[in-house]
Amino acid sequence: MSDVSGRWWRFFLLISVGICAASGLIYELALLTLSTSLNGGGVVETSLIVAGYVAALGAGALFAKPFLRWPGISFLVVETLLGLIGGVSALVLYIVFATLGQSVVVLVIATFLIGALVGMEVPLLMTLIQQGKLADARSVGSLLATLNFADYLGALIGGLVWPFLLLPQLGMMRGTLAAGMVNLAAALFIAVVLLRKTLPLRAFWSSVIALVLALALLIVLLIKSNGIVETARAALYRDPVIYAQQSDYQDIVVTRKGVDRRLYLNGGLQYSSRDEYRYTESLVYPVLTPDVKNVLVIGGGDGLAARELLKFGVPSITQVELDPAVVDVANTVLLEDNGGALMDPRVRILNEDAFTWLRAGGEGAHYDAIIIDLPDPDNPTLARLYSEEFYTLALARLADGGRMVVQASSAYTTPDVFWRVNSTLKSAGCENVIPYHTHVPTFGDWGFALCGPSLEMPPASGLRYLTPEVLAASAVFGLDNGPRDLEPSTLDRPFIVEDLRRGYRQAGE
Repeated sequence: MSDVSGRWWRFFLLISVGICAASGLIYELALLTLSTSLNGGGVVETSLIVAGYVAALGAGALFAKPFLRWPGISFLVVETLLGLIGGVSALVLYIVFATLGQSVVVLVIATFLIGALVGMEVPLLMTLIQQGKLADARSVGSLLATLNFADYLGALIGGLVWPFLLLPQLGMMRGTLAAGMVNLAAALFIAVVLLRKTLPLRAFWSSVIALVLALALLIVLLIKSNGIVETARAALYRDPVIYAQQSDYQDIVVTRKGVDRRLYLNGGLQYSSRDEYRYTESLVYPVLTPDVKNVLVIGGGDGLAARELLKFGVPSITQVELDPAVVDVANTVLLEDNGGALMDPRVRILNEDAFTWLRAGGEGAHYDAIIIDLPDPDNPTLARLYSEEFYTLALARLADGGRMVVQASSAYTTPDVFWRVNSTLKSAGCENVIPYHTHVPTFGDWGFALCGPSLEMPPASGLRYLTPEVLAASAVFGLDNGPRDLEPSTLDRPFIVEDLRRGYRQAGE
């Protein structure tokens, strides 16, 4: 078997198997993470990845049958392909999305290839062990159990390494490249230390050279990955990118052309400095009254809502924003737009999940006004923040006589989303829901839902768009986007995700 004793041979092999299994799971977790960032991470994409991966594992076991005659060299070929394909999968997926605008097909192909290659590992390894006479008929069952344990333990380690080490430290692209390098290094160890004496000389050196070249390629891609991603990212945006960061939660990009600065989260436009005041004023002032003392803002990490609240003179603002990276960007790159609102001592920032924070009682405080300014619900994670349960928790934090407003997507492009928010607020206990909309040139016809007695605004100075007359007119809807009676969106049945996607599809027809 090699100059390594049988006991140590099996030990090193099991360690290497665990490393390869960890890498394989990391590739799949990376694809799931990218699916969320690029495609919204819906049920379809998640199911394709999870179910496709499991099915591919079985297919891979069958694919291994013709290669069981040459288990050693076949295993090294499988690991070389797995390290290469898995290592570059996230980078390729991102480039395809940036250039073609859709990556589901590549996602499915990558999932199947990775799953099939991982599925080939165990049959080849068992054959390799039996061929080396390291297991007899009595011990093969025990060895198979140990092999499976190493495989599953490696998967567990990979599942922990991805969210706690690779993703936060290296990001998706560099993280998968690093996993591919570890995968190839483990295979190279198996070739040089464990299989050196069992392979024909030509097959041995061919395998070693292939593994070294594959490893070198991933190292080069790792070094150049930032430039590659920046080039691909530039294709996504109309204007030059001046800032980009992959935070723990989302891809944050800021572009600028002339005086027009734009914030994007996961590729979705959040605002343009050309006309954000139309949106922000329409969102903020309808919930204000002259005697408002404290306001809760959920989301709004760009600081624009806080800017208007401070301008009005609100003495206490609590802002619940999940991603601290967005707040950092607001306090630096976007400082000119929000006027440093989030650094004002009257604003208290809580980097918490809004649902969890409200579920825990929201510190027991009640607010004169609540502003919910969140990204559109294009995935189940965001859909929970548009659910009946979430609005019920938010309304419980509203003081008697207080008002709450929710940004409700486009009343024209995604009317089902807009009217679904209104229905959900009613179901959550809002006695009087007032839908209204305004024209924001960058976004189009944008909608809001007010939970309050009437649609009015207090006397305010320094506004650029909103007047009492404009606000009154915003409650009027045309025949093509009038009221719709829809079921509320809940945690159990998040209708609002499909509402949004259907609206986008129809808008593109």
